[in-house]
Amino acid sequence: QVQLVESGGGLVQPGGSLRLSCAASGMFFRIYTMGWYRQAPGKQRELVATITSRGSFYYQDSVLGRFTISRDNAKNTVALQMNRLNPEDTAVYYCNVVQYNQYMERQGDYWGQGTQVTVSS
Repeated sequence: QVQLVESGGGLVQPGGSLRLSCAASGMFFRIYTMGWYRQAPGKQRELVATITSRGSFYYQDSVLGRFTISRDNAKNTVALQMNRLNPEDTAVYYCNVVQYNQYMERQGDYWGQGTQVTVSS
């Protein structure tokens, strides 16, 4: 069974930086998309950034130019470097993996436990 373990969250002042990491285990298929979502209290979970197995990127407009997503296919890890953080970035951040088989058929959707990011002075 796929398991995702996140780390790197915490409290940071506005303008600061944090780096989130996610390590995946139990991966069977090598074709997969990895990404980060976030959810603030009373708000719906939203997509922050994704990266495919071949390195194609997507960023939500509000984080474009400030956040950078990266992955290591050999280690099955994904990271989110967050720079110039502001209070609106405060949320629980979740690692996500979507797997596909060799025929590009969707096989599974997995989530980490979430890590709290708080941006406050």
